Amino acid sequence: HKPTYENMQKSLEAMKAHCLNNGVTDISMPKIGCGLDRLEWNKVSAILGEVFEDTDIKITVYTL
Repeated sequence: HKPTYENMQKSLEAMKAHCLNNGVTDISMPKIGCGLDRLEWNKVSAILGEVFEDTDIKITVYTL
């Protein structure tokens, strides 16, 4: 199944909870959901920023 923006947000919220509960301070990732899954990076990036805005977790996004 392809991801939706709604379940992308739920997944990122779960990732945030995991990070906060386990002392994770840095995350590195690709532009998740934006390749074969065809989500728009500007929307995914906005969700990512919204979910993690109230934390000190550093997120680095890599592209090839």
